[in-house]
Amino acid sequence: MRQPVFDQVVPGVGLVAAVLRCAGFGQQRWVLDPPDRAVAEAVDGFGPELVAVAVERRDVDGPAAERPEAAIAGFVAQVGVGVYGAGEDALARDLDGVPHSILYDNDRCLVSKILADGTRQRATLFSALQSHYLFHDRYGRPGKGNDKGKVEGIVGYARRNFMVPVPRFASWDAFNADLEAQCRNRQNEILRGHKETIGERLQRDLAAMKPLPGAPFEACAQASGQVSSQSLVRYETNDYSVPVAYGHQNVWVRGYVDQVVIGCRGDVIARHPRCYAREDVVFDPIHYLPLIERKINALDQAAPLAAWDLPEEFQTLRRLMEAHMLKMGRREYVQVLRLLETFGLDDLHGAVKEALRLRATGFDAVKHILLCRIEKRPPKLDLASYPYLPRADVGTTSAASYMTLMTEATG
Repeated sequence: MRQPVFDQVVPGVGLVAAVLRCAGFGQQRWVLDPPDRAVAEAVDGFGPELVAVAVERRDVDGPAAERPEAAIAGFVAQVGVGVYGAGEDALARDLDGVPHSILYDNDRCLVSKILADGTRQRATLFSALQSHYLFHDRYGRPGKGNDKGKVEGIVGYARRNFMVPVPRFASWDAFNADLEAQCRNRQNEILRGHKETIGERLQRDLAAMKPLPGAPFEACAQASGQVSSQSLVRYETNDYSVPVAYGHQNVWVRGYVDQVVIGCRGDVIARHPRCYAREDVVFDPIHYLPLIERKINALDQAAPLAAWDLPEEFQTLRRLMEAHMLKMGRREYVQVLRLLETFGLDDLHGAVKEALRLRATGFDAVKHILLCRIEKRPPKLDLASYPYLPRADVGTTSAASYMTLMTEATG
């Protein structure tokens, strides 16, 4: 998996650590000039091969003299201007300031064209990012990595100190959280030749930053599309599902680093985790439940539900419903699933378990228990709680009573 690594440090007269609240994007070095000049600068660059090197190799070259005092590393799935925007927005808000200028690589997601006189023509979304924060954007020479100073040394330091031996985590979020914690811990260290911690020195240098704008930057790419007959919307090369009620309608799409948001007119109708594969389909099974309720025989063959991993109690409830009510029981089971359109899975799961315990296997009973759990009141499914209802007294039928039927038949 080739994913870009993110690194950043904020030096002052020496090097001072900066910390990003969430996972960053791209390898990045923010540099503060001496405080008397009150100028903040930043250096930015991407290296999509860095994670592969960090994961596959343990011997990373780099002179010790170029080690930064601190760095923060994180991972994203793909380079893009949204990655730059989200990372810089998160960093600026964590530091409560904006650098005066930033030095960038000539990435295509940032620079759409280099003119004959060397002027860079910004990409649309990057131009919006620069206009929002009002920093001066500068660019390195193409193919000249030394324009960015010790960026490679920063990357090497993070690999050697934070990722050796090769770390193993259940998710990228857990990995990024661990990397961030290590970077934050380093702020408490006092380096040779200094009497203050890295964090204490950082506080003085932050005074050189420009103030934040009043609103955060929407770091997303925007597009428009139309819902297909299969209730899918294509963004880039992947298809994302929307509720079937919006079939064949025009929609807008916002592609963030971690999610894709789809809306129709002024309403948000779907949210999906961002998929960085190609020609993939991302389903939300809840979007298709109204259609499956009408065409109940498609319950077992519906592709959006094929990989839906529900708790075991849901399958038990379905078996009991179908045993008691046959086809109608299958439809009521889908109605139970449709409660997820309004309520969370944990709440519905608890209601299903309580319904199974009470042997109240019906949609109305599950919905009643669910509402009682949310309102924090006991469910009233016992008829003893309703004394005003008429009581039905069903007597035991004697086998001799059927003899009258035979007598009438012979007569």
